Amino acid sequence: MDNLTTISEGIRAAFVTKNAARDEAVNRSRELVRHCSEAIRAIHRREWDKATDKMTTAKTAAKDLTAGLANYPDLYHAGYTQDALKEVVEACCTYAIVRGLPLPTPQELNVENDTFLNGLAEADTELRRFILDILRREDGDTKEAERLLEAMDDIYDELVTFDFPDAITGGLRRQTDIVRGVLERTRGDLTTTLQQQRLQSALKQAGSNRT
Repeated sequence: MDNLTTISEGIRAAFVTKNAARDEAVNRSRELVRHCSEAIRAIHRREWDKATDKMTTAKTAAKDLTAGLANYPDLYHAGYTQDALKEVVEACCTYAIVRGLPLPTPQELNVENDTFLNGLAEADTELRRFILDILRREDGDTKEAERLLEAMDDIYDELVTFDFPDAITGGLRRQTDIVRGVLERTRGDLTTTLQQQRLQSALKQAGSNRT
């Protein structure tokens, strides 16, 4: 028992270091979420340069977050860390889809596979907001809205094939169910808009034929 104090002091020192790493990770995670939210806001406003800058900042912040937890895999896999990294996936995938670019890979974003899939699912729901913004504009490009709806469809079709336990996919099944609901509502909204446009076009054509 003579070495009990020595053992305790060593453990305490390790805990102090780990706790500091945890506190730093929590703060960095919050900052990372903020950068990603600002990037998504810029995407919806079509401020492409600002969105690109914000995503670059977010990617750098994500690397710093991950590097700071290199010695603490349990903290790296903690909810707050993975949720923040998921936001990076959401922002980057939303930007790529809206701009018609190739999707970034999990390797390019330096995230786990389950984190990537859940972030991609959230990007899918962001597309609904973008489509609705298009439909609200008088000069809204319905062709663009249809392209984005097709992308939503493609993502859902892939997500639903990952039939694995939640422990492996990070709860992807629930997120996929959410995507399905969002997709069907968006499809209904777009269909209604297209039908209204066809009706208005037919009425205009009929009016012009009378004259």
